[in-house]
This record gives sequence, C-alpha cells and structure tokens, in this order.
Amino acid sequence: MKLATVLCTVALLQGCAAAVVAGTAGAVTAATDRRTIGAQIDDNNIEIKATFAIKSINDTAKDANISVVSVNGVVLLVGQVPDEELRSQVEASLKEVDGIRQIHNQIRIGSNVGITTKTHDVWLTSKVKSRLLTTENVSFNNIKVVTENGEVFLLGLVSRNEAGLAVDLARNINGVERVVKVFEYL
Repeated sequence: MKLATVLCTVALLQGCAAAVVAGTAGAVTAATDRRTIGAQIDDNNIEIKATFAIKSINDTAKDANISVVSVNGVVLLVGQVPDEELRSQVEASLKEVDGIRQIHNQIRIGSNVGITTKTHDVWLTSKVKSRLLTTENVSFNNIKVVTENGEVFLLGLVSRNEAGLAVDLARNINGVERVVKVFEYL
C-alpha cells in the first residue's frame, strides 16, 4: 500500500514539475520582452476580443481562415477569405476593439489552406525561430514569427539592425516564399 501511494504521488508530482518549468519559462519570456507586462496583457486581450469580433461576422465561420496577432497594439491579420467584401468586413470589425493602434491586413483572397500547407508553415516557423535563436545581435525573444501559406511575417519591437538581420535570415530559409516586416523600431 505504501508503495502504491509513493508511486501515485511521484506520478502526480511529475505534472507539477512540468507546470513549474512551463511557468518559469513563461515568466522568463515575459520578463525579457521589451513590452511592458501591461502591454503583453493588453496584446493578449486584443487578440481575444478581435477573434470574437471576427467570429461575429456571419460568413467567417464557414468561409474563412483568419488568425489575429497583436504586438504592442499593432495587429496582424493573416489567413484566407473568399472575397474582398469579407476581407474588408473583418478589418472593419476590429475598429471597435480597444487598444488597437494599427492594423496590417494581410488576409489573402482565396481558398483556405489545407493541413499539408499548415504543417509546412509550422515547420517554416520553427526553422526561422531556430535560426533567430542562434543568431548574434538579434533578440530572439522580441521577434514574433507567424507563417501563413509560405509567407513569413515578422513582428516585434526591434532595432533596425535586428530587423535587417531577421529579414535576411528568414529570406534565406528554403521554402519561404515571402517575408513581410511588421516591426516597430526602437
């Protein structure tokens, strides 16, 4: 009976260890981000509110694939919609979301991408992030990488030198079709 109790306790504590590691990593990331903690929370709230605003448009659920990313109140919209009218409606729906300073509407007109393309996009994002992590003079933690249909979008608060290095790095990764800068400069 004691052995069973010890084994159950150890098994439960493994989950706690993972939570502690994840929490610590999140705290370190938040602490080294150039945005204030308040700005990080605001960006999270913007993403949630913007997603709800977009979902309130009748046609988006069945006809669109849209992602919202916010960094320091600058919002990036990526994905696919069937026509320009819906693309415009999506952007207009964000006008009422508090905290948005600027919108970069990079939604493309066309069919939603498939699972193979999404998987490839995840792979490209991982490759770009890995290269950023190992590149000197680039603050990896301050550059957000979003990939949609082979296009890499780079966001964050960076110096012009960091931006140039990040763009050159992303452009030279096999499979990247285009790099779009959505940086704010320090």
